[in-house]
Amino acid sequence: MSDPRIIDIALDERSILWRSADVEQERRIAIFDLIEGNYFAPQRQHPDGYAGPYRIQLGVEEGRLAIHIKREDDSPLESLILALGRFRRPIRDYFAICDSYYQAIRQSTPQQIETVDMARRAVHNDAAELLRTALDGKIDVDFDTARRLFTLICVLHIKG
Repeated sequence: MSDPRIIDIALDERSILWRSADVEQERRIAIFDLIEGNYFAPQRQHPDGYAGPYRIQLGVEEGRLAIHIKREDDSPLESLILALGRFRRPIRDYFAICDSYYQAIRQSTPQQIETVDMARRAVHNDAAELLRTALDGKIDVDFDTARRLFTLICVLHIKG
């Protein structure tokens, strides 16, 4: 029986050096929304036919993204390591636009906030498509799942 979804996700806290209250809120929302609705289907066939649900741990190992996938009972299933080079610019752009967004919320007009938020969503959407492309043939994810995973990947890259 197939159940292609994430039921639990954790970030390797050793990968995270610091996060602000704004970033912590983004992390909480991304995890909540991800667990509420996602599509996550690793493409590797397992001898016992296991096809979900999954527990995931995200981390950065030697400068690469590590996605550790576990079965529902928390036993290891597989790990996927992705080079992060293609994500450096989207992560940097996302951090910059998020900073602008948080500043706008505190001191700008509603129209200015909306303009910055539209730019933030555009950067986020582009990065989600890039992540889907990087996962192609390895893990099938829907667009919303990719967006939330990208948010969590960004959290892993905060340096303080």
